Amino acid sequence: MEVKVLNVSGKETGAKVQLPEAIFGIEPNDHAIYLDVKQYLANQRQGTHKSKQRNEIAGSTRKLYKQKGTGGARAGSVKSPLFNGGGRIFGPQPRDYSFKLNKKLKQLARKSALSYKAKDSNVIVLEDFSFDTVKTKNYVQLVADIKAADVKTLLVLGAANNNVYLSSRNLKRTKVVTADQLNTYDVLNAGKLVLTTGAVKVLEEALAK
Repeated sequence: MEVKVLNVSGKETGAKVQLPEAIFGIEPNDHAIYLDVKQYLANQRQGTHKSKQRNEIAGSTRKLYKQKGTGGARAGSVKSPLFNGGGRIFGPQPRDYSFKLNKKLKQLARKSALSYKAKDSNVIVLEDFSFDTVKTKNYVQLVADIKAADVKTLLVLGAANNNVYLSSRNLKRTKVVTADQLNTYDVLNAGKLVLTTGAVKVLEEALAK
């Protein structure tokens, strides 16, 4: 798949880049995508939720009233889950939600997500660039020039660039990552995938095996 390369002003440079079919042209595997996104979201969870059981509630353990003759149900403690302020039955406890997936499955999911973006013509390729200073205005202008101001954008750089990252950090509808940090969730969550020529090379080396 051949894509025209744009500069930071959104104009064609005359150059073209070939997006590898092995990465951007495969038959997408929806189940692999599901598992990879599920793992990503599960790994974001802190798992620090906690409610008190009856043995953790502060209060007296004396019997509230005699066992028989009251006409009501027997009760042994005010900390019973049946009473207001009592412990919670089967409440949440701290746990680790993360789980592992095979490396090849994660690669398949990533290639499937990239193929979906290419199939829908939502891939933009920019020549490698940098900002002289950290200015959000520069990044806003870049997004506007490539006609992606009205959608979520994911900019993938070939290598870390602090000025570009910091210029985009205050914007809600955009995200900047390096090619080695690219994940399936971010690709699917973006309306437009913006790749630099350096990022295309890194992805080809990592995924086109």
